[in-house]
Amino acid sequence: MRVIAVLLLTFFCGQLQAQSASGRPPVRRYFGLHFDFHAGSNDSLIGRNLSEKKIDSLLAAVKPDFIQVDCKGHPGISSYPSRVATASVAPRIANDPLAFYRAITKKHGVGLYLHYSGVYDDAALAKYPGWAARKADGSTDLSKASVYGPYADSLLIPQLRELADYGADGVWVDGECWATVPDYSPAALDRFRTTTGLQSVPRSSNDPGYDLFKNMARESFIQYIGHYVDEVHRHRPTFQIASNWAYSSMMPEPITTNVDYLSGDLTPGNSVNSAALEGRILAAQGQLYRKPWDLMSWGFWYEFGPPRQGDQKTAVHLMQEAAEVLSLGGGFQAYYQQQRDGSLPLGDLPVMAELGRFVRARQPFCQGSVAVPQVALLYSNTTVRATSQSLFGGQTQRINGILTALLDAQLPVEILSEHHLRGRMQQYPVIVLSQQDSLDPSFRKELLTYAEQGGHLLIIGATNTRQFAAELGVLPTGSVLNGPRRVEASGQSVVLAGPFLPVQLTGAHTRPVAQLHSSATAGSVTGVAATETPFGQGRITAVYADLSTDYRTHQSTKLRDFLAGLARPLLPNPIVEVSGSRLVHVVPSRHNNRLTVNLINTGGRHADPRVFTYDEVPPLTNLTVRVRTDKKPKRIVQQPEGRSLPMRYANGVATVTVPQLTLHSVLVVD
Repeated sequence: MRVIAVLLLTFFCGQLQAQSASGRPPVRRYFGLHFDFHAGSNDSLIGRNLSEKKIDSLLAAVKPDFIQVDCKGHPGISSYPSRVATASVAPRIANDPLAFYRAITKKHGVGLYLHYSGVYDDAALAKYPGWAARKADGSTDLSKASVYGPYADSLLIPQLRELADYGADGVWVDGECWATVPDYSPAALDRFRTTTGLQSVPRSSNDPGYDLFKNMARESFIQYIGHYVDEVHRHRPTFQIASNWAYSSMMPEPITTNVDYLSGDLTPGNSVNSAALEGRILAAQGQLYRKPWDLMSWGFWYEFGPPRQGDQKTAVHLMQEAAEVLSLGGGFQAYYQQQRDGSLPLGDLPVMAELGRFVRARQPFCQGSVAVPQVALLYSNTTVRATSQSLFGGQTQRINGILTALLDAQLPVEILSEHHLRGRMQQYPVIVLSQQDSLDPSFRKELLTYAEQGGHLLIIGATNTRQFAAELGVLPTGSVLNGPRRVEASGQSVVLAGPFLPVQLTGAHTRPVAQLHSSATAGSVTGVAATETPFGQGRITAVYADLSTDYRTHQSTKLRDFLAGLARPLLPNPIVEVSGSRLVHVVPSRHNNRLTVNLINTGGRHADPRVFTYDEVPPLTNLTVRVRTDKKPKRIVQQPEGRSLPMRYANGVATVTVPQLTLHSVLVVD
C-alpha cells in the first residue's frame, strides 16, 4: 500500500506542476464538505480502512465542488507521512490518506483542500519550546506558537509547500487569529521596545501602553499571515490559502495580505442568526477586496466549555443555515467529523445529498450577488480593538441582537466597518450604531457630516449615546445605571434589562419618543428612553440603553417592534417590503445586473439552546412583497421554483403574492 501511495504522490505532483505551469484556474469553492479529526499521538490506524468505493458513492451523491480533509489539527500531529524534519507524525500510517483522497477527488473533478492547524500546535511546542509564545509571567504557552519566532519558516511553510506538492488545491488554516495570544517572548519584547521607544513592557490592561502592546501583537499576526501566504504562493501560485476567521467579526481589519479566500466555521448552536451576522461581515470584505468567501456549518450540535456533543443536524436544519449564507452571495460548506482512521463518515450521506441539492438549486440566483444599500449597521474596528479582551475575539455581542431584531422586522441590513463606509455613507439611507463606544474622531466627524447632508443615524447604547450628547441635545445626569426598566413608546411597553443612561433634554428641537419608568412594572416616569433630533438636513435618533443582549437572549416581539418603530421612519421608501409574516428575513441584491429579493423563512427552533436539531420549519403562505422599481418589470419569478408570480404595478411599486415560502426563495425581477 505504501508503494502505491508513493506512486500516486509522484504522479499527481507531476500533474500539478504541469497544470500550474499552464496557469489552470483555481478550483471553485461554492459548495463543499469539511472533515477533520485532529489526529493525536495515539492514532495508529490511519489509512487502514480507506475505501475508494465509499468515497465514490459520497462524491457521486453529494456532488461537492470540494472536500476538506484533515492533515494536522490542534494536537500538532500530522495525519499523513510528512517528510518535513520538524513535523510530528502519527505513530503509524497504514496508507497515505492525502494521496488517496487526491486520486479519487481528481477522478471526480472535485477539489481537495486540507485542514491544517497553524498557531495552535501542541506537538511542535512540546518538541521545540523555544517556538512558543510566552505568557505575561514569563512562562511558556504550551499550545500557541509565537508569530515572532521560527515556527512559520521551520514548520508551517515547509508543510504547506509539501501539501501543495501533493496536488492539493488549497488549505484552510485553523487555530489562527482566535488562537493568537499576547506574546512576551524575547523577540516580541524587543520589537515592542524598538517600535514604541518604551522600555517598560505593559503586562496587563492596567499598565500604561497596554493598547500599544496589543495592537503591535495584532499587526505582527497580520504580518505572519502575509509572510507565509506569500512564501507558499512563490512555491505554488495556484495553491489557495485561507486563515480561518481572518478578516471576519473576530478581525474586522482591512485586508492587507494575499489570502485567496475568506472562511470561518459558525457557532454550532443558533447558527441561523450567527450565519446572518458573520455572512454580512464577510460579504462586505469580499465585495470590497474581491475575495471569494464561504461559511461552514457544523453538521452536529456541540457546546463548548465543558464540551458536550448532541445530535447530528437534519437536512432542514442545515438548509436553513445555508439559506442565510447563500442569500448574501457566499459559498457554503458543512462539517462532519472524520473517523480516527482518516476515513469519511457515510451515515449522514442522505442529509449531505439533500443539502447539496438545496445549494445547487439556488446557486444560479445567488452566487456572487451584491447587496443593495439600505441599512448599514456599523461594526467598528476601532471599537473592537479598544474593547476586546483578547487580540482577535470580536465584539459581536454589541450588534448581534440589533441585527436579528432589524432582520426580524423585515429590514434589509448590511454590516460594515469604517473602511467600507468611508467616502460612501451617502449610499445608505440609514446608518445604525449599536454600542460602538470607541470611534475614531475623523470617522465620527464623517458620520455627522452624513447626517447634516440628509442621512439618518440611529444610535443605540448607554455609552454610545454619551459620546454624541451635544449633537443629540441631551445632558447625561449621572452614571450608567442597570435595569430592569420599563420603556413606553407609541402606547406600547417593553422591559429592558441592560444598562441605560439617564439624560435630560437640552436641545430646543430634541423630541422624546420613548419614556423610561423607574422599574420593570408601570412605575413613575423617570426620564426619556429615546429621542429624535433634527440635524442639518437629516436626523439622529437615539436610544439611551444597551439593547443587543436583550434581544439576543429573549427575542422579544415587543423589543423588535420598538426598534422597528424607530428605524422604519428613517427608511420611508425601502426597496422591498414584506407583509404576511414576521418570520421572513429579506435580502435585496444585484445578481448579474438584475434585482433579486431573497426571502428566508426563519421559523422553527433554531435559536433555542435546549434544541439540538429540528426537522420541520412550517411553510409561510401568501406573503405580500412590494418592490420599488424605476419602471414596470417584465416579470417577477420565484426561484428555484420557477414560478412566475402575477404582478400589480402602480406608483413605482410592483406587488406580488408569494403563495408559499418553504425555506428560501429568490424573487428575480426582470
